[in-house]
Amino acid sequence: MLGAIRAFWNDQRGVAMIFVAIMFPVLIGFSVLAIDMARLNGLHNDLQKGIDALALAAAAELDGRADSIDRANRAVTTLLNNTTKFSTADDHTLALSDVTITYLTGIPASDDTTLSSDGIDGNGVNWASTDPKAVSFAEVTVNASGVADGAGAFATIFPASMIGSANTMDIQPQAVAGFVQSICETVPIFMCNPFETTDPLTSKTIQQAFASGDTYSREFRILKVDSNPGPGNFGLIDNNLSSLRDAIAMGTSGTCYNRDALTTKTGVTLGQVNTGLNTRFDLYSGSLNKNNKDWAYRPASNVRKGQKTGCSKYDPVTDGTALPLPPGGNYVDSKGMSDQIATQGFWSSYWSINHGTTYPNVPAATNPTGTTTVPASRYDVYKYEIAHGLVGDKSLAPTKETGTPSCYKGDNPTPDPDRRLLNMAIVDCIANQAKINGHVQIKPDGYASVFVNTPVQKQDNTKDPEDPSAGEKPISLEIVDVDGGFADNTLVDKAFRNEAQLYR
Repeated sequence: MLGAIRAFWNDQRGVAMIFVAIMFPVLIGFSVLAIDMARLNGLHNDLQKGIDALALAAAAELDGRADSIDRANRAVTTLLNNTTKFSTADDHTLALSDVTITYLTGIPASDDTTLSSDGIDGNGVNWASTDPKAVSFAEVTVNASGVADGAGAFATIFPASMIGSANTMDIQPQAVAGFVQSICETVPIFMCNPFETTDPLTSKTIQQAFASGDTYSREFRILKVDSNPGPGNFGLIDNNLSSLRDAIAMGTSGTCYNRDALTTKTGVTLGQVNTGLNTRFDLYSGSLNKNNKDWAYRPASNVRKGQKTGCSKYDPVTDGTALPLPPGGNYVDSKGMSDQIATQGFWSSYWSINHGTTYPNVPAATNPTGTTTVPASRYDVYKYEIAHGLVGDKSLAPTKETGTPSCYKGDNPTPDPDRRLLNMAIVDCIANQAKINGHVQIKPDGYASVFVNTPVQKQDNTKDPEDPSAGEKPISLEIVDVDGGFADNTLVDKAFRNEAQLYR
C-alpha cells in the first residue's frame, strides 16, 4: 500500500495538463487584453482623425470676423452629419454632444504644457474666449461620457469586473487647430494708421474707419521719416527680394507675410520707393530703362498724370493745360489726410481740361457705405475713364496729354489687375513707436488696398530720380478697401491666403 502511494507520488505523467489547466485562463486573459488594446488603439486612432478634422474645420472659419464662431460651429455640425460608427452598441455615431469645442486666443508655447478641455493650461492660464474677433484656435476634446453606449466608455471584452474594475475604458483624444492668414501680393511698405490717436475713445482701427465711410475720397499722403512715425508716415518691411525698388515695381515682396507679424526694415534709400512706384505711371528711371518691355514692370492702363513728355521722372506741367487727379482740400499734416470731396464742383477743372466737356457727375461706385449720390472719389473717376473709353482723350493744347502709356514698349497693359492699386499693411504707429525703427516684429492693425493718385516727385526735381540728395515728396493715395469683416472683400479674395493647421 505504501509502495503504491509512493509510486503515485513520483509519477509525473499528465502533469502538463495541470499546468495547462492553471495557465489556460491566464493565456486567454492576455489574448483578450491584446484584442482589447488593439481595438482600443484602432478606435483611438479613428477618433483622433475625426476630431483632427473637426478642429481643422472649425479653425478654418476663425478669420476674425464677427460671425467666425457661428461659422465654426456650423462647420463642425455639418461635418458630424455622417454615418461613421464609433461603437458596437446601439450603433453609436460621433455626435456634437460627444465633443467639447473650446475657442482659444492662443496656446501654451510648449507642447509639454497640458491643456484642459475648457482651455485652461497646466500653469493655470485661461486661453478660452467667446470673442469671435479674438479667437484663432479651436480645441476639440472627446467627452468622457460620449464614446460608446452613450456612456462614454470603450466596452472591453476582458471581464475586468471579476477583479473589481469596470468593464469599460475612457478614451479622450484631443486636437487643437489654428487659423493662419497670410498675404502674398503686397508691397514691403506699411502705412501708419491715420485714424489712430492717443485717446482710446477717439482712436479707430482702419476697418472701423472704412466701414463708417471716413476713408472714402480722402487724399492720404505718406512720407518716410526716421524717428517717431505717426499718421502721415510710412515705413518699410523685410522682404525676400534683393531690391526694394523691384518689389514695389512688381507689387510683391517675394514672400508671404503672416497676417499678425511683420518685421520692420531700416537702412534703405528711399529713391528706390520713388523709382519702383513710378513704373506704374509709365516712368522708368535710371537702370529701370531696361525693364520697359518687361510685363512685371508694366504701367497701368490709365496713367494720366498732368505731364507733357518724358519717360524718366515725374515733371508735371504748370500752365494748367493738363491736370493730374486733384489733391484734397484742408490737408492736415498731423493726420496725414485731407477732407473728403464735398461737392461735384471739385471735378470741374480736371474734367474740362483733360476731356474738354462738362463733368458728368460720375457715380460714387466704391463708397463702402453704399451711398452713390456723394461726389465720386479719385478711384471712381479713374475707373470711369477706363470703362467709358476716355483714357485716350487729349488735354488742352499745347500739352495734349492722354492717359495712354507711351514709354512702355511691351504688350498693352490691361486694366485688371489694376497697376495703380497696391496692397499695404496698416500699423498703429503711435502704439508701436518703440518698434518701428528697429529690426523688430510688430502686429499690423490690418491691410488696405490703396489707389496711387500721382507719381512720386523729388523735392528738387532737377536731379535724377534715384539721387538720394534730393528729398522725396509724399506718396498720394486713396484707400479703396481693407481686410476684415467690414471690407468689400476685393483685397481678401485676391491677396489673402487662409490656412488651418494642427498644433496639438
